[in-house]
Amino acid sequence: MASQSEHKATVIDGKLIAQTIRSEIAEEVRQLSEKYGKVPGLAVVIVGNRKDSQSYVGMKRKACAEVGIQSFDMDLPEQISEAELVSKVHELNANPDVHGILVQLPLPKHINEEKVLSEISLAKDVDGFHPLNIGKLAMKDREPLFQPCTPKGCLELLHRSGVSIKGKRAVVVGRSNIVGLPVSLLLLKADATVTVVHSRSNDQESIIREADIIIAAAGQPMMVTGHNDCL
Repeated sequence: MASQSEHKATVIDGKLIAQTIRSEIAEEVRQLSEKYGKVPGLAVVIVGNRKDSQSYVGMKRKACAEVGIQSFDMDLPEQISEAELVSKVHELNANPDVHGILVQLPLPKHINEEKVLSEISLAKDVDGFHPLNIGKLAMKDREPLFQPCTPKGCLELLHRSGVSIKGKRAVVVGRSNIVGLPVSLLLLKADATVTVVHSRSNDQESIIREADIIIAAAGQPMMVTGHNDCL
C-alpha cells in the first residue's frame, strides 16, 4: 500500500499478522473454556468435490484445530437436493454446540445459493452473507452481526499495519459478492472515497494510479503491477 505522492509500496507481512491474530484467538478460546467449560463451535458445510473448495475448507478446519475451536464437519455429495441441504442447515441452526455456520461457495448449479444462505440462522452467519447481514453492511449507521471474512481481513491487515483509511482514495478491483462488493462497503464505512474497477470499467490503469489504497479482489493474478505506481 502506498500513497501516490510517495510512489513506493509497503509490503505487508500477512502471514505474521495472521499468526498474531490466531495466537490472540487461541488465548480467548482458552479463557472461554476455563470460565464456561465450552469452546466456540464452527460448522463448515461443503457440497461436492471441487478441489479449490476442498482446499479452502481444509484450511478452515486446520485453523480451528490450531486455536481450539471445535470443528463440525459436514461433507455432502454433489447430488444432494436443495431441500436436503436446507434441512442440514436447519439441523446446525438447532445445535447449541454450533455457534457459527459456513457454507462453502460456490454450490452446485442445481442449488439456489441465495436460498441456502438465507436459511442460516442470523446469529450463526459468521460469513456475513445472510441478506439481513449484508443489507446492514450496505446501510449507513447500521452494523451487521457479522462481516464477510475476507473483506474484514483486508481491513484488519490495513489497521494492524498502521495504514489510515479515513479520507483516502481506495480502489477495489473486482465486484464479486464474496470480496469486491463487501470490501468496498467496509471501506466506505471506514470513511474512504471508494471506486470499484471491474471488467466493464474504462481506463482502469488511470483510475488505479490515483489510488492511495488498492485492494485487488478479481481472483486473477497480476491485475495490478508496478506500472500502476501504487501497490
